[in-house]
Amino acid sequence: MTAYRFCRSDDIGLLVDALNRCWSPYFPDEPAMTPASFKRSIRDLQVWCSSCMVAFAGSDPVGVLIGAKRPSGTLVHKIAVHPDHRRQGHGRHLLASLGSKLAILGPPRIIAEVPKALAPACGLFSASGYVQEGRLTDYVLHREENDVAPEAAGMSDDHDGRFVIPVTVDDLAANGLLGEPHPQVCWERSVETLTARKDDIAGLAVASDERIEAYVLYVGSGVGPVGNTATRGPRDAFSASSGGAAEIVSLRSFIEDGGARLTKLLLQLRARGIRTFRFPKVHSAEISKELLETLGFHPAAGHLLYAAMARSD
Repeated sequence: MTAYRFCRSDDIGLLVDALNRCWSPYFPDEPAMTPASFKRSIRDLQVWCSSCMVAFAGSDPVGVLIGAKRPSGTLVHKIAVHPDHRRQGHGRHLLASLGSKLAILGPPRIIAEVPKALAPACGLFSASGYVQEGRLTDYVLHREENDVAPEAAGMSDDHDGRFVIPVTVDDLAANGLLGEPHPQVCWERSVETLTARKDDIAGLAVASDERIEAYVLYVGSGVGPVGNTATRGPRDAFSASSGGAAEIVSLRSFIEDGGARLTKLLLQLRARGIRTFRFPKVHSAEISKELLETLGFHPAAGHLLYAAMARSD
């Protein structure tokens, strides 16, 4: 007999156990979930325990749904059924139960960002009444030691009255560049997430005497202290180790210049030891494929954006 229940704030241990039992078998290369990492998802993504569910067979978790909630809607952040309990309707029941609850309490909009390669997961959302609203693409840029984009030649110090300066999330917010209408972005790189993770994020901007004209925000991976902000802040991010990598969390230009300012910023980071840039889950409304290709990015993987309105069956 299977039992299902929504969780409470004191169920973090249960949710961690359920994720490690049900999610980890499909993603063995991911680190195991811990209470600390789950609490971080609460802070960064606004995961709500009351929007999370666990399915039980006896006392053992056999299914789990992790929901994150904001005024704009709810994200199905993760959903998984233990490999030994698949094709028994648990996934559909979890989604239907969440929809019934949100139909009463709101917000009514529910979304999911599903890797295109996970055909069973895509099939689950389609069969549960979700409609594909868009596509998100992971992009990667990798530069070898002597690889410099030809369109950037001569741009490192052009004395044109513009400067490359360090910039933080707070700096951008103070200049009204995060609070203005923002292009459609994935949940993990939304303004809410950037604000929650601001102490982990470093950045550079091209600025004139009047304004910030372009910026890049990023989190380091293998680039020295960026990933260890317990001891150092994001302003130490430029002591990047050779062969380092970074994940871009926001990349914007406010000037139509064919990508020249953004290229200048990426080259500045390249000079600090970052060779590989990951730019995950990019919506075409955020930045065009053509511009990203001009900057040297290549598509690496895709995600499907599903959406539904909560309803009580």
